[in-house]
Amino acid sequence: MRSALLLVLFICSLAAAQTKPMAIHVIDEDTGRGVPLVTLTTTNNITYITDSAGYVAFDEPGLLGTKVYFTIASHGYACPADGFHMRGVALDTSGGEATIKLRRLNIAQRLYRVTGQGIYAESLKLGRDAPIDNNGRVMGQDSVQTAIYHDRIYWFWGDTNRPEYPLGQFSTSGATSEMPPKIDPSSGVNLQYFTDKTGFSRPMIPLGKPGVVWIDGVVTVPDKDGRERLVCHYSRRKSLAEELEQGVAVFDDESEVFKPVVELPLDAKLHPRGHAFIVTEGDAKFIYFADPTAKVRVRATYEAMIDPAAYEAIPGGDDPMTTDAATGKPVKLHAGSICWNAYRKKWIMIANQIGGTSILGEVWYSEADAPSGPWKSAVKIVTHDQYSFYNPVQHDFFDEQDGRIIYFEGTYAATFSGNDHPTPRYDYNQMMYRLDLADERLHPATQP
Repeated sequence: MRSALLLVLFICSLAAAQTKPMAIHVIDEDTGRGVPLVTLTTTNNITYITDSAGYVAFDEPGLLGTKVYFTIASHGYACPADGFHMRGVALDTSGGEATIKLRRLNIAQRLYRVTGQGIYAESLKLGRDAPIDNNGRVMGQDSVQTAIYHDRIYWFWGDTNRPEYPLGQFSTSGATSEMPPKIDPSSGVNLQYFTDKTGFSRPMIPLGKPGVVWIDGVVTVPDKDGRERLVCHYSRRKSLAEELEQGVAVFDDESEVFKPVVELPLDAKLHPRGHAFIVTEGDAKFIYFADPTAKVRVRATYEAMIDPAAYEAIPGGDDPMTTDAATGKPVKLHAGSICWNAYRKKWIMIANQIGGTSILGEVWYSEADAPSGPWKSAVKIVTHDQYSFYNPVQHDFFDEQDGRIIYFEGTYAATFSGNDHPTPRYDYNQMMYRLDLADERLHPATQP
């Protein structure tokens, strides 16, 4: 009886060993860091996608334990081609871990997915730890706005997808996180979501009226009593093209939602918009708004921000055109952010392009001596293959080495790209990138 039991246990352990996933780690050949968003496809079209640590847990019955060829593809990264122009590798999947090195074509380095379910799903399947754990039951999340408020980073997004139904939450979502040095922006952001009783990301501006509600121009300013106030522009819309209501709202600390304080005419153009940044001019501080160029400004006080008459247009701010520093061809910019950079001693813009090689999927870097430009030339830092990456924004609170290293994120989505195959887990979520401003490939952007 004892020998029979041992035989059963041995067979069970052997079966378990044979079905244990094999770790495949895809890394950047220059940095050794795992590369997210890499597809590995077998010859019978089974596709695996690396998680934010660059891992795949390969566990296909009938293939595990054999030699398997994987075609490899990733936006802005390349696997060497063989004599038949095939880009991939053949791996012995008998166990352990295999490492695949990719050459990075992008100047910017893709780091991790910020939002959504399963950010480190493959790593968890392999029994490895994940650096973040709270996703507010979010499946997808659109276009981020951030501000420092009460010594924390406040994060806000547009439409948010839920697990239990195709229609999600359409009145802005929010979360907070700690700031560096309490968090390492190269590793991930552990978001603490504002949630409802089900644990799902709840509305941050519940107007109780028809339509979706988006916010932008989020910024922290002092009021006349020195109290810190978190202010934004809000837009209630019937669709992407039709606006129903707009105004200025302020965050209420007690209820932890934005509440409108001023409603603006639908044709009003001078108001918070895009991404806010602070500019000091003599003894005065102004809030400029990048969309992607700086079009509007207002004094950096709460009283000015809720006064529609206090806003003024910035001359030349409506010109979103620059030129490709490599070719001299025109580049029309769509959306982005502007920040002062201490390392370059310049104002820098991170913005995506209308059109280009992938609709709303190309991201450019540019520099100027003034916050209003002119932005004479730009260098492409991120590219996509028929996929969009829109509304990018730099997070200057993550700057490292006196601004030499910067971080930015944007919305990775098939929505406008014409791609009929959204990437599982990644689609309609935020991706974080890192850029080293000492990279010589950026230098042409500084030339007149």
